[in-house]
Amino acid sequence: MLNEIIRNFIRYAILVGIQVLIIKNIELGRFINPFIYVLFIIILPFETPKWLLLLCAFTIGISIDMFYDTAGMHAAACVFIAYIRPGVLKLFSPRDGYEFGTQPTIRYLGVPWFLSYSTILILFHHLILFYIEVFRFSEFLSTFFRVIISTVFTLILVVISQYLFHSKKELE
Repeated sequence: MLNEIIRNFIRYAILVGIQVLIIKNIELGRFINPFIYVLFIIILPFETPKWLLLLCAFTIGISIDMFYDTAGMHAAACVFIAYIRPGVLKLFSPRDGYEFGTQPTIRYLGVPWFLSYSTILILFHHLILFYIEVFRFSEFLSTFFRVIISTVFTLILVVISQYLFHSKKELE
């Protein structure tokens, strides 16, 4: 238990660090805004209580808000995906349920499952975040295009990180 808490705290610090020190400072164009930090919420263990899931999501979201000066927009998007995460997990649940002690990662559940699950959460995160940011209908289509492109780039970073942090032997 303590080992898992320490591992998640380190993951939190690394993802926030990568987001604010590297990704924030790379100019990828007006429409491309990847947010790798959502990986923290995506791969929290299945057994994480809902209240803790929401608290962790709020904490990482507000941390990013402090560095981006976005006044709670990231926190709102993170709390929303943490709220819908149990439903999304149930949607993709195997017939016998998830094995105790597994995490929602490529390593444990495979690429197709992970892509489906993470795409939904990342898409909803970006929808909430970008539409709160714009907050008007006049830019609906350009914002939607930004959501789609940013979701693709975030998903690519998330999948790459899954392969970087696990050896090939673990992924087979």
